[in-house]
Amino acid sequence: MIPPVRRLAAVSVLGASVLGAVLTACGTTEAPRAARQAPARPSPSTPSPARPSPAVSRPPTLAPGPAGQAPVFAHAPRTRDKTVALTFDADMTADQGARAAAGERFDNPELIAALRASKVPATVFMTGRWAEEYPVQARTIGLDPLFEVANHSYSHHAFTDDCYGLPTVEPDAMRADVERAYAAFRKAGVPDAMPYFRFPGGCYDRQALRAVHGTGVTAVQWDVVSGDAFATDADAVARQVLEGVKPGSVVVMHCTRSAAPVTERAVRAIVPELRRRGYRFVKVSELIGATGGHR
Repeated sequence: MIPPVRRLAAVSVLGASVLGAVLTACGTTEAPRAARQAPARPSPSTPSPARPSPAVSRPPTLAPGPAGQAPVFAHAPRTRDKTVALTFDADMTADQGARAAAGERFDNPELIAALRASKVPATVFMTGRWAEEYPVQARTIGLDPLFEVANHSYSHHAFTDDCYGLPTVEPDAMRADVERAYAAFRKAGVPDAMPYFRFPGGCYDRQALRAVHGTGVTAVQWDVVSGDAFATDADAVARQVLEGVKPGSVVVMHCTRSAAPVTERAVRAIVPELRRRGYRFVKVSELIGATGGHR
């Protein structure tokens, strides 16, 4: 589903028709009891209180980029610490309500259940439109300490021109689109969505980075493309991930019953093999924290 990134971005190998069609998401139905007591955290664009509670800590972010641009993170430093972050894009676009009403499912609770059963932490990049469609699932993911919810825009429209067939967000509406997603998360009951943003399609340029800078986010890309969108061979997806992972890698995957049908099976193969190789699964926040804020 992730297309080749234009201009400054990292790239995927999928084409326009794939990106335009893949609108994926993930979900589940039950959160652990302990997670329901998680403290709320301000959204990235909301100023922190003058005297924040000691129990609430700010998630790690990177230092701002040049000329008022949001910083971009693709992977952690290549150290001997064999960590890897699995990330899952929940890509439901603003105009997909009719398809959902007709019965198309953009969630994959079986995948989330598999991650839970294997005790694999993960970062879910969720669109605000998806959180509106599946508020209970958004909330249970957001309240589960095994996962963290990050921002994938409200609309899943592109933040650059010519982003493989996606409709585009006007430059003066980009910041509002990001903030609208955070508002949708809060309304669904996600208390502490992370200050991380993944551009729809992975497409961005300097103008887009300047537009979202004011929200306080770090833009998160990836260095390993799973190729799970529309894949029918789980073993091929697993091989592509296993061949690409290095210490500090960020893997981009999807969780949907319709457009990434083999992701769960691929994850069931990927997880034990990476553990056998000595890798430890972490959230994106831990990888960013390992940088000490340096780009």
